[in-house]
Amino acid sequence: MKAAEVRQSFLDFFASKQHRIVPSAPMVVKNDPTLMFTNAGMNQFKEIFLGNSPIVDKRVANSQKCLRVSGKHNDLEEVGHDTYHHTMFEMLGNWSFGDYFKQEAIDWAWEYLTEVLKIDKSRLYATVFEGYAGDGLERDNEAYNIWLKHLPADHIIDGNKKDNFWEMGESGPCGPCSEIHIDLRDDDEIALKPGRELVNNDHPQVIEIWNNVFIQYNRKASGELEQLPSKHVDTGMGFERLVRVLQGKKSNYDTDIFTPIIAEQERLTNIKYGSSTQTDVAMRVVSDHIRTIAFAIADGQLPSNNKAGYVIRRILRRAVRYAYTFLGSRESYMYRLIPALVACMGDAYPELKAQQELITKVMKEEEESFLRTLETGISLLNKIITETRANGGSEVSGKVAFELYDTFGFPLDLTELILKENELTLNRGEFETEMEAQKQRARNATAIQTDDWVVLKEDEQVKFIGYDHLQADIIITRYRKITAKNKEQYQLVFNVTPFYAESGGQVGDTGTIANANERIDIIDTKKENNLIVHIANALPENPAATFVAKVDADKRLAIARHHSVTHLLHKALREILGTHVEQKGSLVHADHLRFDFSHFQKVNEDEIVAIEKRVNQLIRENAPLHEGRETPIEKAREMGAMALFGEKYGDVVRTIGFGNSVELCGGTHVQATGQIGYFKITGESSISAGVRRIEAVAGHKAEEFVYGQENLLRDLHTTLKNPSNLKRSVEVLQEENSALSRELDQLRKQMIAVEKQTLLAKAMNVNGTRVVVANIDPMYAGVLKDFAFQLRGDAADVVAVLGVMAGGNPQIAVIISEETAQKHDLNASLIIREAAKEIQGGGGGQPFFATAGGKNPAGLDQALAKAGELIKAKL
Repeated sequence: MKAAEVRQSFLDFFASKQHRIVPSAPMVVKNDPTLMFTNAGMNQFKEIFLGNSPIVDKRVANSQKCLRVSGKHNDLEEVGHDTYHHTMFEMLGNWSFGDYFKQEAIDWAWEYLTEVLKIDKSRLYATVFEGYAGDGLERDNEAYNIWLKHLPADHIIDGNKKDNFWEMGESGPCGPCSEIHIDLRDDDEIALKPGRELVNNDHPQVIEIWNNVFIQYNRKASGELEQLPSKHVDTGMGFERLVRVLQGKKSNYDTDIFTPIIAEQERLTNIKYGSSTQTDVAMRVVSDHIRTIAFAIADGQLPSNNKAGYVIRRILRRAVRYAYTFLGSRESYMYRLIPALVACMGDAYPELKAQQELITKVMKEEEESFLRTLETGISLLNKIITETRANGGSEVSGKVAFELYDTFGFPLDLTELILKENELTLNRGEFETEMEAQKQRARNATAIQTDDWVVLKEDEQVKFIGYDHLQADIIITRYRKITAKNKEQYQLVFNVTPFYAESGGQVGDTGTIANANERIDIIDTKKENNLIVHIANALPENPAATFVAKVDADKRLAIARHHSVTHLLHKALREILGTHVEQKGSLVHADHLRFDFSHFQKVNEDEIVAIEKRVNQLIRENAPLHEGRETPIEKAREMGAMALFGEKYGDVVRTIGFGNSVELCGGTHVQATGQIGYFKITGESSISAGVRRIEAVAGHKAEEFVYGQENLLRDLHTTLKNPSNLKRSVEVLQEENSALSRELDQLRKQMIAVEKQTLLAKAMNVNGTRVVVANIDPMYAGVLKDFAFQLRGDAADVVAVLGVMAGGNPQIAVIISEETAQKHDLNASLIIREAAKEIQGGGGGQPFFATAGGKNPAGLDQALAKAGELIKAKL
């Protein structure tokens, strides 16, 4: 069976068992602080398991795109080195929400594998939870007895808590699980050693293919287990592993999921897959990682230096360095594999086809950027190697390697490889010490301690009424304390709320809850899965009391203006730049907005003006808001509403329209466009290949911006004595400044010429070499390098140490002719490092020229003297 046929057969089987087939959720998670990425099929159903969301369909199945590269479930370092681990993978899953349980889950798994797919029963093993005294949990005899109907007892294995008790994280829904493993070894190998001895022992041919999780507990923050209101089934089968089994391959990478991508790599690199272990690993890494990167970008997550974007950038750079090191790739080539990937997966996941151009441009730019980083890092490392050898050393400091890694993103394994090629070693212990210190700093900066919820009223669903009301009588149904950076805050959940929770780029509402006895400020409102969580710095003295919740109305209106105008901006961009424009992200704040969109070149000034004019024209039309609170998703699409990639929509959505535009949106808006007032673009920039960003203001903030610009113009008029033509006056000033700069440069050159001759006249003669040691005038601070090279150019036999004060900080430079450096074994870089200690600084460079800066002006003369002594000692 081809991979596409396997995926469809799974969905068809569970459809026949009355399961609703649902689409994959985005791989990048939003509104869940415990997860950055979907790491299992059950993530999108977490709130159902917790009882925070109603059950709509009791039986569901799908193929879910998942990513495991961070947190508890992290397979990154295994990827490429073995045959079955992946970063991005597909999870085939079926769920029961309070409906069937262990009997049906196990029976149907057996039926699908052995009757539908005809997998050899004798090669299958099942594991069941052996129990765990620490949690007071007994062996799962129920699952064991069900398996006895299908398998002999010696094919049913007790598994420990690590392998057979599934937990999504430190807290949350969990329960015992029953895995299905398959032995893919040859018959003669099986005869020598039973498969049961290899289950869960990392044997590449005895692998887990399906896990049936029986979710019946919730792990609290305290570690305690509590029974969930209902029992659920969550199963997950690794699609890539299943296809490998059915296609009779020894590796997931030998299936038609990956072979087209590997074949394209062979064509691009002229390296045959299978020719060496190193190149095979590199091709597998690239084949796996390109899927992760492409799906992340398609879901709206661009590579960046923050959070989820950082993880994606790290994966991309891991692939680039494998290709660079082992495939000889010195130019970006991964982006050329995108057509092969789309051909493999584009039918099942149409977002790949729709976003192919953007994925290609972003990936190409990221590759080229990191290749430049690699070249820079290699250059720096070569200097370190030269200095280490010059000092007679054989080991490079781990601190230096960490600086390369941390500052320049240069991979540690590549550092070690290059050092090995140069017969040097790395002090790995120092590197690990630096790395752990950085991790600890990061943990301290982001550590959040969350207490368990204190539930005041059971079974209350939060009802948002903020579209119609800014004030409401509420009760607190649950609360908990959170501690971050040693600061305590509280999260409060109400039975009803007028507060809009941060979502879809719109910031959360602020305001108050109050009664006759007290008042508490709500400083933010966020979504945590399906809960609306209100953030406060204090807990009410009587949380069980009734309160009046009141939203800050002025701030809400300012936010609504900025949100509504993003819809008008989107419309104007598509009209003026083209229908290829699609929203890629936004920030809607009370003071400003950001709008990210797909476009492959800078928006020029004429286009900016045209966009502004069109948006303000739409504002003046005063088009009323058309809102559809509960619009079926299919009807919304028929109306022309555009769904954003990376967002998960339900069967019923909210539509927002002004005039003839319709968009899916859950945010708050003005009642008519005239309420926006005025719109002004304040900035346009690139945030990634193919993605531009417009920054703008609306309403009062737009007026303030214009008033500020007018005040600036008035000040300029006053400063320039009210010229009739302000622009021409500024141009004249610029011309005069350029002329004066040229005159100053000429004068400085003349002064340098005089100063050089003076220094050379005072130079010491040390065994036939002139040595200049001088603290020169601060006027030469900006041209220290040029001064040094001119001095050496005038006298080939000179060695010079120059010091200067630049803006209150000392600088020094050492310059030596290459012939002198070689003849007397002089190294400017080593000399400068020693001298810089006197000014509490550091520096470096090449053997014939090096510079350093410091922060101790009082030590400049000592630094010059020390450098001079080191030079004289060599001469």
